[in-house]
Amino acid sequence: MTESTYMPLQPNAHIAVIGAGPMGLATAYELAKAGHKVKLFERDDRIGGMSAAFDFAGTRIERYYHFICKPDAPMFAYLDEFGVADKLRWATTKMGFYYQGQLHDWGHPFALLKFPGIGILDKARYALHVMRAKGISDWRALDKISSTQWLKDAIGERAYQALWHTLFYYKFYELQDQLSAAWLGTRIKRVALSRKSLFQEEMGYLEGGSEVLLDAMAKRIEALGGSIALNSTVQEVVIGQGPAGAAIEGVRVDGNVERFDRVISTIPLPYLTRIAPGLPADERAKIAAIRNVGVVCVLLKLKRPFTHNFWLNINSPGIEIPGLIEYSNLNPMHEQGDPHILYAPYYMPQTHPKYARDGQVFIDETIAYLKQIRPDFSADDVIATTASRYEFAQTVCAPGFFDALPAMQSKVAGLLLADTSHCYPEDRSISESVRIGAQLAKLAQTDCR
Repeated sequence: MTESTYMPLQPNAHIAVIGAGPMGLATAYELAKAGHKVKLFERDDRIGGMSAAFDFAGTRIERYYHFICKPDAPMFAYLDEFGVADKLRWATTKMGFYYQGQLHDWGHPFALLKFPGIGILDKARYALHVMRAKGISDWRALDKISSTQWLKDAIGERAYQALWHTLFYYKFYELQDQLSAAWLGTRIKRVALSRKSLFQEEMGYLEGGSEVLLDAMAKRIEALGGSIALNSTVQEVVIGQGPAGAAIEGVRVDGNVERFDRVISTIPLPYLTRIAPGLPADERAKIAAIRNVGVVCVLLKLKRPFTHNFWLNINSPGIEIPGLIEYSNLNPMHEQGDPHILYAPYYMPQTHPKYARDGQVFIDETIAYLKQIRPDFSADDVIATTASRYEFAQTVCAPGFFDALPAMQSKVAGLLLADTSHCYPEDRSISESVRIGAQLAKLAQTDCR
């Protein structure tokens, strides 16, 4: 490589982006728009990452569920930029809570008042807590506080056990108390602000799914001279020595090294450490200290709606998932015959014994849970099933996570890195992913080490 690696990028610089999820697509697009020669590498046979769509028994659907909230400004900006804003739809949605064997309404004041799990004082404290979270703009004050302690201080022990403990446990298991209040608070705020009124929640979706935006991004990248290499696994990020220390040389794909002026990784950081043996030891250690949980996500196509809820929280004996997402109660998918789609996510650390089970075991367990919640439900109601598995689905954003995050600009000259952990304190979403992608592209053009 020439010394231009250590200078601000010149026009037509050669840049590799690893990972064609929303973040990688946004990174590649912004760089191609700026006049650089971009090549996007994706090991899958399609773009999208966790937003990728597939044919599910005749229904085009995403492997994992996504929804849009009203604060998702980066998403709206991209919808406008790519000419697909007309595909955005808003729907009045409902929440439920399956608590101690009974199905309850949730998500509005009357539902809270009728909920049997907590007393009237705790209900008032809970409502006040949500209202306060909506008004927080600087989350750094909550960065070093655990979400468990934050909630208990605000709503009390009894309300915490009824409303939150089980949800945390069946997503993070032994890591449930290692969550920052800042991370949880932004989740509460995002959903709380996505309301039509005090009594009506409103969520968004794209008619045609997330791939409407992602496909538009891919086509624009190629129109600008970039390329997208599918079924292309980056075997190694090749790091050598430059005038000022460790420097990027390129990537090894199919045994061949392709040279680039910049390499930008948007894949989960644990994957990056596997393919970048030349990362400095302290940078590798900082990445290794970040924990993630995996997910096995069961997807069912049903003959009829299961409930009227989009989101159903669960805290009931014998059910080991935090909730169900009945996607067709957000997006009716009229053009596809109005199928009824339900997601059942099983989040857990990859070390948990259940994580290694066959997908069919999770499917059978889900159907058993549905029968428990609704005794009139039967296996005959199921049209099709599948299960998808993702190793690093959710970052465990522990207290002090601002300081724990590795810098996007690596100590290796010419290497930049980010994954959905860099959305912090916001939770992962397509909107946050495209925001981080644009940030990576900007940094790549100013990195002058």
